[in-house]
Amino acid sequence: MVEIDKNFQEEIKRSIRDVYDFPKEGIIFRDITTLLQNGLLFKKVLDYFYMFCEQNKAEAIIGVESRGFIFGGALAYNLQVPFIPVRKEGKLPYATLKESYSLEYGEATVEMHEDALVKGTNTIIIDDLLATGGTLKATTSLVEKCGGKVGGIALLVELSFLNGRDLLQDYEIFSLASYES
Repeated sequence: MVEIDKNFQEEIKRSIRDVYDFPKEGIIFRDITTLLQNGLLFKKVLDYFYMFCEQNKAEAIIGVESRGFIFGGALAYNLQVPFIPVRKEGKLPYATLKESYSLEYGEATVEMHEDALVKGTNTIIIDDLLATGGTLKATTSLVEKCGGKVGGIALLVELSFLNGRDLLQDYEIFSLASYES
């Protein structure tokens, strides 16, 4: 298991900007763009994700739109494995598999190309945030419908007070930092 330094976890949280009432009133949006502006911290995040992917024998990286693309593309490059985007409905140009879900402030659908994975491919799903778990649960369903295996889920931060892990009990979740409220 990849051990995460507590000081590093706090550094991540200090680097993320809170934006109140976005995208709607009552929501605190955790803006990671401030973390991405710190090249050394961004590299450390990718190093931790890389260790998790290596440990879990990633054969492909699934990046969840849109911030999962930032981490996922870099990881796939470094691991020399395929990168597969999971996008919002209507954004992929070829035949897709779809999965709808609820999120903390509405409904959404994500898609993945139906031919994105070779059957049995061990994947790691990458995203920036775990909130209620809907997006990631939908993504695990897409991977499995496509014949792939979910070898783990790697996240920058987790909003643990929203209990998103409850939807993802069958998967190993690796989050670098957690917000309790």
